[in-house]
Parts: sequence; structure tokens; C-alpha cells
Amino acid sequence: QVQLVESGGGLVQAGGSLRLSCAASGNIFSPNTMRWYRQAPGKTREVIAGITSFGRANYADSVIGRFTISRDNAKNTMYLQMNSLKPEDTADYYCNLSWGSTNYWGQGTQVTVSS
Repeated sequence: QVQLVESGGGLVQAGGSLRLSCAASGNIFSPNTMRWYRQAPGKTREVIAGITSFGRANYADSVIGRFTISRDNAKNTMYLQMNSLKPEDTADYYCNLSWGSTNYWGQGTQVTVSS
């Protein structure tokens, strides 16, 4: 079993910054891909960014240039540095870990950006 625990969410004003963390534990296979998703009220869940074990990163158009994804393989931890936050970034943010057809989800952490 694999467990994922997100942290770092909270309330911030527009233009501010937050750093989210996702700590993974358990029977983790490598190489793998870790991703950040978010889901706003009444909206579908969307992928925000992903990063492989080798450090290859991808971003959604909505966050490129503002968010930076990274990971520390020795700590089994993924990060999302969120800068220039906008009210439309308000959502529940979820961590995902996957390899092949196997994937795991965290419980989510709430991010609220006020205007």
C-alpha cells in the first residue's frame, strides 16, 4: 500500500505564494510519475503539473510560468511552488503517484485565493 499526504494549503491573497508538499510512503515502485491535480467547486478535476523520477516536468497552460513542480526522490516528496496566485486558482489540490496502470491519490489540501 502507498500513502500520499498533501500539506501547505491555506488562504492567500491574489498575487501571493504558497508551496504545496506531497509526502509518499509505502511500497513505492520506481521509476514513476507524480502529478498535481485540482478541482474547484462545480468543476471537473484537472491535471496541473507532472514530474517523472528523472525530473521531466510538464504544466497545464493555466499555470505555466507561475507554478513550478519539483521532487526529491530520496525523501519521496513532491512539491508545487505556486506564485502569482489568482482567485481562479482556488480549488482542492490533490497529489497523484502512478506507474503503469497503478495509481494512488492523496486526501487533498484546500487552496483559497482571495481578491
